[in-house]
Order: sequence, then structure tokens, then C-alpha cells
Amino acid sequence: MKKNYLLLFLILFSYSLYAQKVSGVVKDENNEPLSGVTIVVKGTLSGTITDFDGHYEIKADIGQKLVFSYVGYNNLEKTVEGTTLNVTMQAGVSLNEITLIGSRNPARTAVNSLSPVDVIDVSELASVSPQVNLNQILNFVAPSFTSNTQTIADGTDHIDPASLRGLGPDQVLVLINGKRRHTSSLVNVNGTFGRGSVGTDLNAIPTASIRRIEVLRDGAAAQYGSDAIAGVINIVLDNATEELKLIVTTGANFTSNANEQTGGVDGATTNISANYGLKLGDRGGYINFTGDFDYRDDYNRMKEWEGSIFNQYNTIERVASNDGYDITKLLDDDVSDVIKYGNQAGFNLDPNVSKADLRTILSANNTDAELASRNMTRSDFNMRVGQSEVRGGRFFTNFSLPLDDNGSELYSFGGLSSRTGNSGGFYRLPNQSRTYTPAYMNGFLPEINSTISDQSLSVGIKGKVGNWNADFSNTYGRNAFLYVIGNTFNASLQNASPTTFDAGGFNFSQNTVNLDLNNFYEDIFSGLNVAFGAEYRLENYEIVAGQKDSYEQYTATGEAITTSTQQPSVDFFGSARPGGSQVFPGFSPKNEVNRGRNSVAGYLDLEADITDAFLLSLATRFENYSDFGSTINFKLAALFKVNESLNLRVAGNTGFRAPSLHQLYFNSTSTIFDQNGDPQEVGTFANDSRAAKLLGIPELKQETSRSISAGFTVKWPEARVNITLDGYFVGIDDRVVYTGQFEGPGTGTELDNLLSQANATAASFFANAIDTESKGIDLVITQSMNIGSNMVLKNDLSATFSQTKQVGPINASRVLEDAGLVDTYFPEDSRIYLEEAVPRTKVNLFNTLSMGDFNFFLRNVYFGEVTEATTNVDLQEVFGSKIVTDLSVGYKVSDSFMLTVGANNLFDIYPDRVSKDINGMGNNRSDGRFDWSRRAQQFGIGGRFLFARLSISLK
Repeated sequence: MKKNYLLLFLILFSYSLYAQKVSGVVKDENNEPLSGVTIVVKGTLSGTITDFDGHYEIKADIGQKLVFSYVGYNNLEKTVEGTTLNVTMQAGVSLNEITLIGSRNPARTAVNSLSPVDVIDVSELASVSPQVNLNQILNFVAPSFTSNTQTIADGTDHIDPASLRGLGPDQVLVLINGKRRHTSSLVNVNGTFGRGSVGTDLNAIPTASIRRIEVLRDGAAAQYGSDAIAGVINIVLDNATEELKLIVTTGANFTSNANEQTGGVDGATTNISANYGLKLGDRGGYINFTGDFDYRDDYNRMKEWEGSIFNQYNTIERVASNDGYDITKLLDDDVSDVIKYGNQAGFNLDPNVSKADLRTILSANNTDAELASRNMTRSDFNMRVGQSEVRGGRFFTNFSLPLDDNGSELYSFGGLSSRTGNSGGFYRLPNQSRTYTPAYMNGFLPEINSTISDQSLSVGIKGKVGNWNADFSNTYGRNAFLYVIGNTFNASLQNASPTTFDAGGFNFSQNTVNLDLNNFYEDIFSGLNVAFGAEYRLENYEIVAGQKDSYEQYTATGEAITTSTQQPSVDFFGSARPGGSQVFPGFSPKNEVNRGRNSVAGYLDLEADITDAFLLSLATRFENYSDFGSTINFKLAALFKVNESLNLRVAGNTGFRAPSLHQLYFNSTSTIFDQNGDPQEVGTFANDSRAAKLLGIPELKQETSRSISAGFTVKWPEARVNITLDGYFVGIDDRVVYTGQFEGPGTGTELDNLLSQANATAASFFANAIDTESKGIDLVITQSMNIGSNMVLKNDLSATFSQTKQVGPINASRVLEDAGLVDTYFPEDSRIYLEEAVPRTKVNLFNTLSMGDFNFFLRNVYFGEVTEATTNVDLQEVFGSKIVTDLSVGYKVSDSFMLTVGANNLFDIYPDRVSKDINGMGNNRSDGRFDWSRRAQQFGIGGRFLFARLSISLK
């Protein structure tokens, strides 16, 4: 055995001594040098990339084969016959392009990556896919990615939460060109998947600016820092030059359930994008510009409100109003006019009846008669359940200027985006105390109008420091979310209330400074890449107050309520009128915060080709947060090349995520509707607040994780097939969640007073309530074939099978346990959001056929079952799996023009409807508000979407 090891060592040593150096230049069809082409010695893990002049140098023997690959070009394989090998690459789409994430080796390809990486050619999808925004493109392509448009979820209607492997939106790190992207300023606190988390607004990035997307499906906190527990999404911007690309896409839902389920067309969308690049200098420099504009109309999938709308008092109001009477006087203690108009309405009221008795009598339901009298239908009181209206524009640029012939480069990228949204809340009905009927006789549908702005800029310089590649950069990003609440009312202010409110908002900014160095040693083992660097990050979170009337609750005499002893104004029945703007009470000066923190980090990343067949990687990272102390994380990964076709890989790592500033300091009061559709004014209190201390809510601390993944990759060159299969396990301790709603005892306690001061009836918090475990399997198969002389067929199958579970007991304090509030600390609906509210199984199969001037695209996506997120175990309804089919056909009219028509959800598939009766225990329909679940999302409720696209390319 020892002789065998010695023989192997001598063979490897002699190879390192006698392997010759091969050099050359790689150019495109126009004789222009190609920078960044990957060159790999076939059958080994040894490789390099071309410099700015297309030049490369690599160790290889006579007779060995070099494989050349580059994004947008067909792979090329050449046999080494001497010390010089120049090649010309042909345009096309490669399946083995170099990746920027998962490895800091500058020549590592996706198929040879130590961790699973999906490489998505966005430029190709942009011409054939029905989706135009980034979240939806990824949702229908990347197997482990989940994102859906939400409904009746306040600000989350306008920013779609996204996740990898079923973990939280804040456990995914997003990079652009390898640099950290800032998160949104919005924290999700309403009834959606990802409740209590903060994600990245991917839709602020124009799709037309993207060359490709790399999705690393593995923990990478040791490589890239906090937030990378579930994985990393790296967006690589376009660097094309001297080509103007214009794309106009328009479409709408042509579906049986359009227009409140009457059928027809709704939800029209239009997207217009332009991309153009200029060459800079004679060393391959460029500046690329992208601009786009889109508009998305709303749609409604609610058929008819089935609950009560009017009581007998509303009838009296109508009769009095028709008589020219000022109906605000009906609220006086003198009830003579109430009796008068009640008798005119035919109620035969006793002239001596008291107001207390009238409250009982006139609260009786009178909906059907009153609808007839007002010539109205139940659908006139519908909410807007479905897609919100959004209008936005984006501008991005990508710049590179080589400074010499040795690889020095000045680079920059960034962009601006602005988006306005409009969505509806729950309809405020005439028979509710929150409706001031003298202003809204028939109730009203309040609207949330958002203004979302986003700015980012990254500037850096790359070059050589001795033999080392150095990269120094600064990246800044800011996201702001402001609310204007329209068609609404502060009911407690009565006649003095406006109908539109500036409710304030929040913003988040982040500045990151990076220094990265790496060097590849060809002569150590079969290649050793050494990378190390440092990072300094500043973050700031701010809440801005709205106008006073948007958040205050008032007494009948118009005084703002500041103590629990003051009584708010009431309706005729003595019910307190809520304060603040209906649907979203504004932020008050008490909510305002302006908090920041900083973190410093240093990392070391070693990746060695121990032999031509064995790759080993070790990464470690130290981070110190100004508010959470220090952490050290590790990642160890290995890849073994069994033969030219089969690689085995395994990785293990630890992770760390500090709670976001949003989770630490967000506080507000908002109207939350429970599972029965009943409203509550819920105050979100900071974790270190007095209310948290009274209830025994522990202070926030960091999440920690450990994970392991193992799998294999298969290359079958003869069939042009690539296969990757990876299994994974992720354990997260002290996971941050958004708690249930704690109510005060109502006896004038300190907690009651705190709730009253916040105009709230219950309190919620962010807390490290649970530990979780996630496990699953990801499968990706890609294949392409030439059929005849002018036909190319590409087939891609990807699938994910995942499961996330709460493990162990709820991490509650002794105070919560003694008070019997553990189930409120982490309620049952929160468990469902975590474990079962998004598909745990998703399978994507898509096929593209290029045939002359025609291009055919067919995709089928299988979405697994989901469960209704409700605290009532008996009503946790399961919605079955579905298959959604997309089809498009493109025709190349000329070299410059291409026309594409197609459909998303060709067969008009919808999720299962909510049952009208679940085992005799009731339903989740909320009296007809939700025929499809708003808490459990598979693929939305838009139905069939037909589109047309014109693509123009001018060179």
C-alpha cells in the first residue's frame, strides 16, 4: 500500500515538473479579444481565464485537451499540439460558464463548483419567458427559489418576499457583480410567508441590465458574511457594447376568474426596456446603460361579500339623509330624531324608548332590505383581493476601464429606481364603528399608496500588488418606503378628519467597504488559490413620522388621547372609534428612530487542487458587530473527480445572522385582521421596550446555524447532458420570528396604559422564539442536442424537495411560561408560515427549440401542496399540488427584429379554492373575502396571462 502511495506521489510530482506551459489568445468571430474566457484542462480541475487582451497561459501536455467556455458562446475543445494555441469562439449559450460565487478561484466553473450553483441565462429568458420582473423569472426557473405577489398585506403587496430552500427572505444574501446588495427598508409584519423578516427588493433591478444570475444553494456565511445561511444570489450585469437592445412586452390576464370572477380580461401589464453599451479605450473597456419602465394594473378575485353590511340604524341614516337632515345629529344623546326617522322607515319604535334599548334594537341586520333600497349589490362592497397596481422606472449602469495591460481596472455599477404602488385593504362596512357614515354612507375601501425609491452605487479598482490580484471597492445602497393613505378616514376625529394622510415611512441605508486579494499558485499541489480580505460595513435604519391625524386617536371633543383614562369618541352604539388613518395608521413621533451600527470582518479562503482529481477548500471568517459582538464561522468543502464524467462533492459550514436593524427597532401600530376577518389595532413594540419587559420577552440575539450538503455532478459530453444532485441539512438556533398578539388585562395596568398610548389593543414583538431544521434534495439536469442542420433542442429539468421544521421546545422565558403565554409567543399560524405556507416540492421542466427563424419555448412547473396558516388547527386546510404550463413562440422577422407571443399558465390553472366547510368546523373564506387563500401561496391567483413581445437589436 505504501508503495502505491509513493508511486502516486512520484507521478503527481513529475507532472508538476514536466508539464509544459501553453499560451495563446482567444477571440470572437469579429476578431476581437475575449476577456474572462474559462480554459480548463479536460479531465482535471486545473484551469485559468483570459486577461483583458484575451491572452491566457496554462500548464498542459502534448495530446491533452483544453476546454474553452464563456457566457454567450458555445464550448470549444482543442487538443494541445505545441506551446501556442489560439482559438476563435462562436456565439451561443454555454452550459459550463465560469461562476463568480461559491469559489474565489478565478477559473472555477459551475459543474466543478464545490457547492451547487445554478447559472441562469437571463438574456435568453428575457426573449422567451412570459415573466418580466426578476422575482417571477426566478420563481419559475430556479428550483429552490420561491416568491409570489402578496395580497391584503400592507406594504408587502408592493415588495414580494423571496426565499431559497424554504428559509427566510433575510437568510439569503444578494450580490451584484459579487458585491453585497442592500436590503429593503420594509419589514414584513402582516399575514404572509416570511413574516417578521426583511428581504432584498429584487424588482428594483431591471431585468434588461442582467447578463446572468448565479444561485448558490448552500450556506456561505464563512465566505460572504452574515445573511448567507440559505445561500447567495449573485446578479452579473451586462457588459455588451455597440448594440442597442429594445424590448417591449405587453400582456394581460385572459381568465375565467377575471373581473371579480365574472371572466374576461384584467391585470394588464406593460414593460419597456432599453440597453446600450459603449466601448471605452482600446483595452476592452465598456460602459453599459439600461433603462426600463413598467406598469402593472390591479385585478380582483373576490366574487361577493357574503356577510352583513347594514343594520337598522344605517337605514335610519339613509331615510334622514334623503330628507335633507344632518345625520351627525343622530349621534346626540337626544334620540327623538332617531325615533322619528326610524318610524318613517317602518320600524314602529316606541316614542319613549331609551338610547340603550335603541342600541339593541337598531343593531339588527337589515342588509338585504337596505341593498334593495339603495339599489346596490353585495359585490359593491368587495375588497381588492389580488394583484396591486404598480408603476415604476429603473436605470442601471455597468462600467469598466482597464488602466494598463497588466489587469488594472477601474470599475463601477449602480442604479436608481422609483416605484409607486396602490393596493386596497379590508372594506370598511357601514355597520362598523371604524366607518364614520356621515362621511361614507356606504362604507369605503381604504387604499395604501406607496412610494418606493432605491439608489445604489459601487466603485472599485482592481489590479496587481506584486503577484497578488487586489480588489478595493466601496458599495452604497439606500431603500426608502413612504406611505400615503387615501380614500380613508380617522373615525375618532369624526367630521374634522381628512380623507388622505401622509402616514410617514422608513428608510434603510448600507455602506460596505471591501478589500479582496487572491493569488493562484500553479506549482503548489495541482493548483492552490489563496484569497483573503476585509470588510467594513455601516448600516442605518430610520422611521419617519407622518402627519398627526394619521396616528392619533381622539376624544369626542377632539382631544388627542394620551392616557387610558381618556375615552375615544364613539359611534351610536357606544363602540369606540379607532384612531389613525384606516388600513394603515401613520407613524407617530414616538415611533421615530434613527439607529445605526457597524461591523468589521476578515476572511481567509483556501482552495487547493490537491491532485488533478481532488479539490479541497477551507474558508473562515471573523465578524464583529458593534451591537452583537464577535463570531467566527467556517466552511470546509471537498470535490473528488471520480472520472472525466463524475464528480462527488461535500460541504459543511457554520453560519451567523445578526438581527436586522429593522427587527431591533421597528415599532408601529397597524390594523391586523385575524383569521375570522375581525380587526385589531396591533402595536409592534421594540424588543427592548418597557412592554417587552413587562411580558417577559427576552432581548434579541443573533441566529446561529450549521449545515452540511453532499452530492454529485455528472457530465455526459456525448449526449451534452449535465446532472447535479445535492442533499442538504440546515439547523438554525434562536431563529428570529414575529410573535403573536399579547393583550393587556384591561384593568388599568402599566401594560394597558402602554397599549393605550400606542392606540393599540394588543402587542407583538420580534423574538428568538424557536430552533429549526431544514433538509432537502435539489436536482438539476441540463441537456442540449442538434437536430439536423438548423435545429437545436435544449431541455432543463430542476427539482427541489425540502422540509423545514421547528425542533425542540419554544424558547420562552419563565415569565411567559408562568403566565401561560407560550402559545402566543410562537402561535400555530407562525409555525405554518415557517413550515407549510410555500411549496416544499417544486419541479421545473422547460424545453426550447430553435429552428431557423423560429424559437419555441415550453415550460411546466409542478408546485407542491401548501397549508392554510391559521391558529385554528381544525381549519388548517391543505391545498393540493398543481402544474402550471407556459408556452411561447418567437419569430425572427429579420436580423434586428423578433416577435414573441405566448402564455403563462396556458391552461388557466388556479390553486384549490378554500372549502366552504371543513369537517363541519367552519371555513377560511372570511364571508367570501377569500375564495383562494391569501396566507398560503403557490403561484398566485392571476390565472392565464397572454403576452406579446417585440425585441429589437441594432448593431
